Amino acid sequence: MIWNKALLRGLRDLGWIDGKNLVISYRYAEGNKERLPELVADLIQQKVDILVTTVTQDTLAARKATAEIPIVMVAVGDPVATGFVGSLARPGGNITGLSQMTPDLSGKRLELLKEVVPDVSSIAILFNPDDQLSVLDAREARLSAQRLSVEAHSLEVRSVADLERVLGEAVTLRVGGLVILPAPVLFENVKLIADFALRNRLPSTFHLREYPTVGGLVSYGVDRSDLFRRAATYVDKILKGASPAALPIEQPTKFELVINLRTARTLGLTIPANVLGLADEVIE
Repeated sequence: MIWNKALLRGLRDLGWIDGKNLVISYRYAEGNKERLPELVADLIQQKVDILVTTVTQDTLAARKATAEIPIVMVAVGDPVATGFVGSLARPGGNITGLSQMTPDLSGKRLELLKEVVPDVSSIAILFNPDDQLSVLDAREARLSAQRLSVEAHSLEVRSVADLERVLGEAVTLRVGGLVILPAPVLFENVKLIADFALRNRLPSTFHLREYPTVGGLVSYGVDRSDLFRRAATYVDKILKGASPAALPIEQPTKFELVINLRTARTLGLTIPANVLGLADEVIE
């Protein structure tokens, strides 16, 4: 995955080479949170020096499994609200790293959708109620919809089975657009969602560039590769003796807007020049 490559580049820049002076073991739950405890337990059994986690659910599994092994999280939601750390400035335990806590971005994504489709009057918000970041973003998206006089339908997705049912519900509700919020189960199925949106002529937005890459209309959010690259500095400091309790949590500094013009044309949409001018990448 491209994010892992960003972590490896960051480590290499700091002098750590996988297979030379560092051994990295990967475990991937493929969006199935039920597998996380066993994957974490397997790594702990290998006596790893550091656990690197990506989002809230795998960080939670790691925290439940160990209070001794340092945990470097890369893109969790709200690490304070979830109880992972005491504060961003002084984490205080065995967990440190980066947060992608930017719930206001979900409101901005809806604003972008409204600029692209000015007459949209109703949307479906897809989120996972078991995921802290997803819940925070859903709240902000609903507030933004209210400000924009757009009717918002919050649809809960905990599994792939839920996703198929919820997408059908969105059609029944006759919404004019989809707002897909951060959650592993949704990221793991971006192609399914993008194909559905295109097939049903629904403008849609997500928080990661992988979505427009597979045919979704637009994405706007944190540059995940940048977070993974920056996570390497935490790994480096801990391997050199630093305590995670004293390493402040960092927040996102880089964001990216990606637009799929092919999808826009298929949907009969014209992307405003001011929106195109803000794009970091345009897929022709």
